[in-house]
Amino acid sequence: MPKRPHPRRVPAAAALPASALALTLALTGTLTATAAPPGAAAAAPHRAAADPLRSGLDRLVDVTGYPAALAAATGRDGRTRSLAAGVRDLRTGDKAPLDGHIRAASVTKSFTAVVVLQLVGEGRVALDSPVDTYLPGLLRGDGIDGRRITVRQLLQHTSGLPEYALYMDDLVATRHRYHNPRALLDLALRHRATFPPGKDWQYTNTDYLVAGLLVEQVTGRPVGEEVTRRVLDRAGLRNTSFPVAGDQTVPGPHPQGYASTKPGAPLLDVTVMDPSSGWASGALITTPSDLNRFFRALLGGRLLKPAQLAAMRTTVAVPAEAGYPKGTRFGLGVASRPLSCGGLMWGHEGAYLGFATAPAATDDGRAATVAVTAYPDAAQQGRADIQRLLDTALCT
Repeated sequence: MPKRPHPRRVPAAAALPASALALTLALTGTLTATAAPPGAAAAAPHRAAADPLRSGLDRLVDVTGYPAALAAATGRDGRTRSLAAGVRDLRTGDKAPLDGHIRAASVTKSFTAVVVLQLVGEGRVALDSPVDTYLPGLLRGDGIDGRRITVRQLLQHTSGLPEYALYMDDLVATRHRYHNPRALLDLALRHRATFPPGKDWQYTNTDYLVAGLLVEQVTGRPVGEEVTRRVLDRAGLRNTSFPVAGDQTVPGPHPQGYASTKPGAPLLDVTVMDPSSGWASGALITTPSDLNRFFRALLGGRLLKPAQLAAMRTTVAVPAEAGYPKGTRFGLGVASRPLSCGGLMWGHEGAYLGFATAPAATDDGRAATVAVTAYPDAAQQGRADIQRLLDTALCT
């Protein structure tokens, strides 16, 4: 990411900016539509009342400044509506593709957590066993001891492990470099634990780096293969992939991803990059409709046994200074927050070089995802706006 992350908000595969949207869903069938290029929305102001989803996407482009904004909304009946606004490529001005492929960033954590919990359901991993049970001697450092950190604490961000992304070289400048997971872990282990295990909460990509190593140790297979076999294939996610080592491309129709090295600087095309700095914490590539399909399958009990799904949905409070919307609580690879219409939305934000994504779903089968390319200078305001969008999407 262009900026160094704050200890409570880590951009390298963590939740980051989205932007201004106002969304109302009116699902009357399987619909697809593409919003007009930037500037065209003003010619038809009556659309705001008729189609707030489309006008919200136009606002993301015209007002907030994202090159492209994509959305997919799925109703209780499983029908999905996809829309897009803005341009696929700033050079050509081509329209953004419907349901285009994007880097999912930290949404990857939900997929990795599912694999770990499946291993729990198979009796091969115990949530409250120390990490040392599976990765003996791996976690050692100043205040860090794998004999005291449990698997559950990894998945719930209560381990106290330091954030490796804080100590990486600038991701824009080194975006074509391959990062070995163990080398990334070493960056974290050179620093003192943030707090004793289980005594606080802090979002850290290091937790899911270790979770990925645990999956590989227990299964004897690459974590990407396990995610593919256990989650993508089982949920029928045909447009989702875990990049193999060395693959720097985004497959299929996709908008270009953009980043800025500092506020106000020109946007740089960073679509082609090595996602290994995210790995089990943030490497996944997907589409908005596939994310809807995944979270509906997850909440519908099609990926985990009841006991493991219940464990995933057992949440802890998030400190106010972490910057999440009021009422947000974290489970194992997923977060919940109250809906204005009652009940909870479940999902996981993500942002990585060039892309930011926010999917959410409800227990009765509603789902929505919004994805944007690049991000604005007003990052926190944009992130708040997209959360309001998701609430509107799921409550209408």
